[in-house]
Amino acid sequence: MIRFFKRKPSNHPDFWKKYEALFQVKPPEYVGDNRFVILDTEATGFDFKKDRVLCIGAVSLQSNVIDISEVFEIYIEQEKFNPETVKIHGIIKNDKVKTFTEEEALVQFLDYIGNSVLVAHHANFDITMINQMLKRLRLPKLKNRVLDTMTLYRATRINSNLIDRDKNYSLDQVAENLNISVKDRHTAAGDAMITAIAFLKILTKLNKKEKGKLKDLFRVR
Repeated sequence: MIRFFKRKPSNHPDFWKKYEALFQVKPPEYVGDNRFVILDTEATGFDFKKDRVLCIGAVSLQSNVIDISEVFEIYIEQEKFNPETVKIHGIIKNDKVKTFTEEEALVQFLDYIGNSVLVAHHANFDITMINQMLKRLRLPKLKNRVLDTMTLYRATRINSNLIDRDKNYSLDQVAENLNISVKDRHTAAGDAMITAIAFLKILTKLNKKEKGKLKDLFRVR
């Protein structure tokens, strides 16, 4: 006897269902036709389980243009603050900024990113921290494909015969080598903007700025 099993309806909230439904559409083939969201997080530390995201900053890029009118920045309510990391990002407990719960922040963040390709420098940290936020709400991980500007930048160095296949380049090093101003360094939105400019310059060096195929960027190692 053949039995047909119906998939159980999702009990996830509507904002997640709306986000998830966007991935039924296949992304455009070429780099220049895709929307990218370049993001950065500031956190209380580097422990994925114990530490928390304080702020998410992001900018969007499409048709090789950074949309500065659509900068995303959101601060998240937290009771935990690490004096050592505060020295870096400057976010302190009594800052006069509007803060949101993790769920409120994620609702806005998912609405902003949609099914765009995500880009970050040392992306594993930012994406894992956001996925931990989702996990605390009993939601799945982000569905977006992710590019790391560190990996992409290293590929440009290899193409220039300055070969160091194991070197990890900091955002400061990338910015210096690509002549990018770092005056807004160590704010989430500022670092996202620096990363976005770096991403555009890296695409040019990789000859992927317009008619390069998106799938080729994910093959860069």
